[in-house]
Amino acid sequence: MNGLNPFRVLRVPRLWIANGVIVGVLAVLFTVFYVGANIDPAGHLHKLPVGLVNADKGAAAGGKKLNLGAQITRSVEKSTAGGDKIDWKVMSQKKAEEELGQGKLFGALVVPADFSASVAGLTSPKSAATERPTLTVLTNQSAGSLGSSLARAATTQAAESSSLQIGKQLTAQAEVHKGKLPAAARVLLADPAAVTVKDGHPLDAHSGMGLTAFYYSLVLVVCGMLAANVISGQVDHALGYTHNDMGPLRIHRPLLRATRVQTLAISSTIMLGLSLVMGSLVLAGAVGIMGMDASHLPLLWLYSVTAIAVCGIGALTLLAVFGTPGMLFVTLIYIAMAVPTAGATTPLYALPDFYRWLSEFEPLRQITGGVRSILYYDAQGDAGLTRGWIMMAVGLALALLFGFGATRLYDRKGLHRIPSEAAEQTKTAVPA
Repeated sequence: MNGLNPFRVLRVPRLWIANGVIVGVLAVLFTVFYVGANIDPAGHLHKLPVGLVNADKGAAAGGKKLNLGAQITRSVEKSTAGGDKIDWKVMSQKKAEEELGQGKLFGALVVPADFSASVAGLTSPKSAATERPTLTVLTNQSAGSLGSSLARAATTQAAESSSLQIGKQLTAQAEVHKGKLPAAARVLLADPAAVTVKDGHPLDAHSGMGLTAFYYSLVLVVCGMLAANVISGQVDHALGYTHNDMGPLRIHRPLLRATRVQTLAISSTIMLGLSLVMGSLVLAGAVGIMGMDASHLPLLWLYSVTAIAVCGIGALTLLAVFGTPGMLFVTLIYIAMAVPTAGATTPLYALPDFYRWLSEFEPLRQITGGVRSILYYDAQGDAGLTRGWIMMAVGLALALLFGFGATRLYDRKGLHRIPSEAAEQTKTAVPA
């Protein structure tokens, strides 16, 4: 005991300033990333892909060929009401169903095959039909509930606007038949089309309304990140660099001389081994215990193990290169910047430009795309799985090059972690 009161450190300005700056920066960054990315999704919406399907076969009316489906398609394409917020993609019904099943579309507007015939029936003097023709809005919750909601609002507005335009034409045409048309039919003329909403790519009941892929992926990333922190500390303890406090007990092992490269290699090897355990437990917990709907279980297991290993080794390299501040970088990269740019809660098309740029390389977005493909899209490669594998391979390669390159440089320059004899014997004084 040196007789000094430990509470003296509270009078050290540097202690307050250093900690204040760090936690202050973290508070600002988390606020900017989380709130900034989600504060105005509709305002930042840019080219959200939505299908536009004209299956209308047309009809004969007044001796002329009538194809209102083609008219609606042209009207929606030329509409400037939404600016560049919606990217209308004209396609066949089969193609729309295919892209909804790959998460490439957030919704679709479908003009059915009998639309023109049904509308023509309303203006026929001999017709007693009063049932409204329908335009179908398809949603896609598997692509994200918010994105699907934005697409639904846009397609519903387009359908209603088209119905009103057609209504004006029908009203003008019906003037000559005003006394002969059934009363109910005359009421329908002003707004002839009903809008029905259907799920374009139904999910199973235990799919979290399209969010299980995101939360499962987040678990994988957090497991890798936290495991890296645990493994790094335990390896340092096993090599004798740090103490290990277990409640009131402090354990300090004999020092084993290891270079920084060797330390990172040991940590990475343990991470690879434990990723097998963690990936298996995550899958067992999500599917076996919690009952999450999932197929392609062997592939999901392999993907889970790989994702944890890649995230864990990436975090270990940051800890090895930057030391104690490394955990702050890990938290920013894997949590602060990752969650808002994953494209799960808020679609990438509704993010500000800066966040869309971040999403191109943020690990959670890549992992979520692969998991979503496995869980919702029958493990199709072009539904996000291929990109997930490629980006994880690129991320792992960059992490290894950066981690082992930097630690090798430290070793060559003599920046070892082994304390000198003089440093061990020097008594540390508390600053005044």
